Amino acid sequence: MMGRADKGIILTTGSFTIDAKKEARRDGVPPIELIDGEKLIEMFELLELGLKSIKTYAVDYRFFEEFE
Repeated sequence: MMGRADKGIILTTGSFTIDAKKEARRDGVPPIELIDGEKLIEMFELLELGLKSIKTYAVDYRFFEEFE
C-alpha cells in the first residue's frame, strides 16, 4: 500500500486479532481501518442499509397477576 494509497480498509464478518489491530496502527505506514462484524452491523443499523424498522413489545407480567 505504501505510496499507492492514503488509507486502507479491511472488512470481515468475524473479528481481528490483537496483532492485526497493532499492525493496522503501525507508525510510518498508511493507516488501515479494520471493520469487524460488530462494527459492520452498527454501520448497517446507522445507515438503515438493507433494514426495516420494526416495533416490538415486552409483556408486563405484573399487569396479568391479578387475573391468576
